[in-house]
Parts: sequence; structure tokens; C-alpha cells
Amino acid sequence: MNHRHFLLSIAAACVAFAGCAKTNAAEASEPSAESTPATVYMTTEITPEALVDIYKALGREAKGKVAVKISTGEPGGHNFLNPQLIEPFVKLVDGTIVECNTAYQGKRYSADDHRKAAADHGFTAIAPVDIMDADGEVKLPLKDGKHLKYDIVGKNYPEYDFTVILSHFKGHAMGGFGGAVKNMSIGIASGNGKMYIHSAGATETRENGWKAANQDDFLESMAEAAKSVADHAGDNIIYISVANNLSVDCDCDSHPADPQMGDIGILASLDPIALDKACTDLVRNSDDHGKIHLIERIDSRHGMHTLDYGEQIGLGTQNYKLVNLDSTK
Repeated sequence: MNHRHFLLSIAAACVAFAGCAKTNAAEASEPSAESTPATVYMTTEITPEALVDIYKALGREAKGKVAVKISTGEPGGHNFLNPQLIEPFVKLVDGTIVECNTAYQGKRYSADDHRKAAADHGFTAIAPVDIMDADGEVKLPLKDGKHLKYDIVGKNYPEYDFTVILSHFKGHAMGGFGGAVKNMSIGIASGNGKMYIHSAGATETRENGWKAANQDDFLESMAEAAKSVADHAGDNIIYISVANNLSVDCDCDSHPADPQMGDIGILASLDPIALDKACTDLVRNSDDHGKIHLIERIDSRHGMHTLDYGEQIGLGTQNYKLVNLDSTK
């Protein structure tokens, strides 16, 4: 089965699940009234300068050996972050672009193929690229996981002092949407670790073939893996999301659907749940009629449950205040 057919089959299963388990979007996205609001910064400008400015607004300097986690994009796709957009920021923090191999059989399944994809997409021209599980994997501790006992990440990840979760916010065939939580969970997980998350702890190896979990169990496993990364990093982590090229499909799709709504901007926070919530709220509150397609993708996959569960386990809060940097210029 090729990757496109694989994604379509998973998507069909997700839609079937959503028919019996779909939660009203307004109810699912209600933030906790008791939590202290997290600050989410945003700008409608999507430029290299704006990316640097929003990083500085966070007030947390990336120091030491800095990992910049992006998606290098599956060959054939074209919606991944533009290397020229992120280059000045990556150079400013003296970052290394980090990735891990995929769980599905594609053109980023092996480290050699993944390095070629990163080069072909222009990332090796702007910074060093580390395929962190090229030489193995390690386990990060996870406290009180319901589905996962630990997180399985690329062997090189613990060598970094600081992590930048630099995400392309968009839709996703399985998760409903991909943002900070997906990028720090699925993205930092090794190829085997990705399978561990997708199977909600049922298997720790991708060699045995695909094993999909119940949809909510998968979404909760993403949040648990993200919590493991957040606990490992402590205060040495920041989250930035670029909400452009808003396809309903992920950058892991080699033939993604074209975006049907306009770009939103760049958002950043010290809280991954608040950041993802703000991105989804801006989609829902947009005047762009094309938003209906992305909203359908999010809700048909029960995607907001990731944030509900993430908030429940202490990964962050859905209660946030939005600070628009455009008004300060």
C-alpha cells in the first residue's frame, strides 16, 4: 500500500469513528475557567523579520546547543515551511534542524532518504540537519501515562540543550490538525516511536507493520508523548507555529490537497496547548469561507480532544490571551 492510499484508508476509519464519537466543537474547545491564561503572540505578517520578532517577544532566549524541530516535508508535497522564511531565525539561534524518520514506508523512512529529502527541499543549505534516530533511539520518561510507558525519541535528541518547536500549522488526515503538540510528539519520536504513539502503546516497532489504535487513544498518546518531551525540556523550550498554506493535509502527505483558505500569520507561546488552541480558534473565527474544509477535517477526526486531554494531564492550558504584535508597530 502506498502512502497516499494508506492515509486515505486511515482517514476513512477516522471519519467512521467521528460519526459515533464526534464532540460539539464549541463544547470541546471550552477552556478551563480556573487556569491562568497563557500568553500567545501573533502577527499577520509571514516574513523572516516577523518570525525573528515573535521569537524575541517570547522573552526566552535559545541557548546552548539548539534543536529546531520542523517537518522537512514528504517528497512530492510543497506546503512545508519555506527555508528562506526560517533561515534568519535559525541562524540567529545557531540552530540545528532536527527530524526523525517516518513510521510509514515513504521517502523519509530511512536516514539516507530523509537527508536527501531535506537537501532537495532546501534545508541543508541553511543549517545543519540532524536525523536524530539515524543511529538509534532512546526512551524519555513519562509519568502516569494512560497509554504510553515512555516516549521513544531519536538517540541524538537528549544531546540538545534547548528545543524550538517550529511548526507548520495545517490539517492532518489522522490527527485532524498538526501544530505544536503533533510536532513535538510524533515529530521528535523515532520511526519506532511514531508507531508506538499511533498504536497507543501496542507496539514499539514499525517493522511489524501498521497498527492503528482507537482514535481517541491515538490522540491521547500524542499528548502523552508531548508531555514527556515538555518535561524533559523544562524551561528550555519554545513553540512557534506558522499558519500558512492551510491545506487539510499534513506535510507528511506526498500529494496534499491545495489550501482552500487564506494564510493567518505566525503565532508563538511558551504553552503548546494554548498555541494550538489559538490557531484553531483563528481558523474557526476567520471570515474566510474556505475555513469550512479545515474545520471539517479537525472535527471529523475529533482533533480538539488532543488539547482537552493535554490540558487534563498538565501539558498546558486552553485558556489564553492573544497579543497581536501588529498593533505595537
